[in-house]
Amino acid sequence: MTHHSETTGPSDNGDDGGIGRGQRPDSLAHTAYDGHTDEHRITLRTPAELADALPYLLGYRPEDSIVLVALHDRDGRGRFGGRARLGVPANPDDWDSAARQLVHGLVTGSERRGARPEQMVAYLCQEPSKGETGRQVMSRLRPLAQKLRVECGTFDVPVVEALCISDGRFWSYCCDDRSCCPAEGVPMGLPGTSVLAAAATYAGIQVRGTLRELRARLLPRDDFAAEQQAALDRAGLALIPRMLGEQEGADVARETLALADRVMKRLGEAPFLVGAAESDVRDDGLLDHDEAAKLIIGLQDRTTRDRAAEWMEADEAGPALRLWRALARRCVGSYGEHAAAPLTLAGWVAWSAGDELEAREALAMAMGADPEYLFARLLHQACNEGLDPEAVRHCLRAARGDRLRSGAEEAEDAQGAAAPAIEPAPGAGKPPVSEPAPGAGKPPVSEVAPGTGKPPVSEPAPGAENPRLLASDVVPGTRRRRTRTAAPADNRHRPGVPGVRRGREPGTNTVRPHAPAGSARPGGTPTGRTTRPRAASKGEGTRRDAHPGTHGAEHPGSEE
Repeated sequence: MTHHSETTGPSDNGDDGGIGRGQRPDSLAHTAYDGHTDEHRITLRTPAELADALPYLLGYRPEDSIVLVALHDRDGRGRFGGRARLGVPANPDDWDSAARQLVHGLVTGSERRGARPEQMVAYLCQEPSKGETGRQVMSRLRPLAQKLRVECGTFDVPVVEALCISDGRFWSYCCDDRSCCPAEGVPMGLPGTSVLAAAATYAGIQVRGTLRELRARLLPRDDFAAEQQAALDRAGLALIPRMLGEQEGADVARETLALADRVMKRLGEAPFLVGAAESDVRDDGLLDHDEAAKLIIGLQDRTTRDRAAEWMEADEAGPALRLWRALARRCVGSYGEHAAAPLTLAGWVAWSAGDELEAREALAMAMGADPEYLFARLLHQACNEGLDPEAVRHCLRAARGDRLRSGAEEAEDAQGAAAPAIEPAPGAGKPPVSEPAPGAGKPPVSEVAPGTGKPPVSEPAPGAENPRLLASDVVPGTRRRRTRTAAPADNRHRPGVPGVRRGREPGTNTVRPHAPAGSARPGGTPTGRTTRPRAASKGEGTRRDAHPGTHGAEHPGSEE
């Protein structure tokens, strides 16, 4: 089972309500957004209303989850702060480490943002297994709730309410009053019928269904797995040997990006569909197996992937996100590890567009597909820390602008090289018909060689000045041609740009062969899987991508 944690942005960015210091949750006040006036403030008076608030705090309905919500004191009243989620470990022996990881991550993360929690609210969400009731789930998870309370106590952060939600009911682990929290549990209200739901709808807060529905948009599809795997095999045999070469690798990169651009335009021209499932099926029909295979294999080159990350805003973001989702769904069978690239791109575009929920989930799934995929880990941590993606967008824009300007200069140089290399002689009304005489400082007027009907062809003397450069020095308005320098041999990263390199030099292509049969993606990843190491390009060992400008600490989530 794969567990991962997700923390929202800074507490003041997700500060949606809270509990007063030392008070029960019957005095809990909720504010939909920071900056809203008092007319938008809602008071949650009962544990039932607190249970109903959970989907609006996360943006989706959690399943099989441990959720912690931090509370901060403001003017004597609490406010909701950061949130963290972790899957419920199937083995109770893992509950100690899960509770420790979740509490430590949320408390220390809040401290880094300058707002240490004063209190906590804990939720345990799990549906009954076959033959089990919701009350039995509550009883079975009680030791886990106690471990959470003890772990929070080690940080001097009390848990003021702990709720179990199962089978359409909720139970409180903290309240012994049977009038409000009976032993059989309290039925949850119909979704969207509470005062909080109405206020959230008015404020524009949306609940995106369940986490399972969100993951389904990124998991491989089984209905065309055989055809897609055959196409991936063909593409790998055709492209990987080319990607290992310097010149041919650059050609594959250009082909991959051109194909991606064509498919994005195709997706952008398709009619809009409201339902996510219907839209994904339509997008899958617009992308054939061979196209998807070429794109998946091509994106294993990380320089190509970084170039694709530039499609992140304006009219490019929507089609790009749909394409990366579709490619993630095509990483079937033994190619599950290849999904790290499209999943990371999907997470990046979602984060850039402001959808932190899908961004965190896509990036966590990318780390599940390849735990050593550094680009995904860095983006996941940056998203969880509430950093502004504009810094990354600015760097990618700058890299794109530099490349476009460089391409324009190269085209201009090529055009100049094709022009006649003859300059007018000083004082002449027409160009001379010969090169400068040896040792001459300026082009002479040539004479006709005796006995011939054509002028002699003379070569410049060794060390003689180039007459074109001399003309550019003395003739006003003549532009001196710049000498272009080669890209640095070590192909250093551009400072501040995650994975964006100045030029392609030998040893920059890293090609990943597909994983052996039996491996899978998060949500179906068998434990104990083995994978073959990636093939590194000639001239280097196995290279990990490095992205300056982003914190490199590994996020505690996504462990198997």
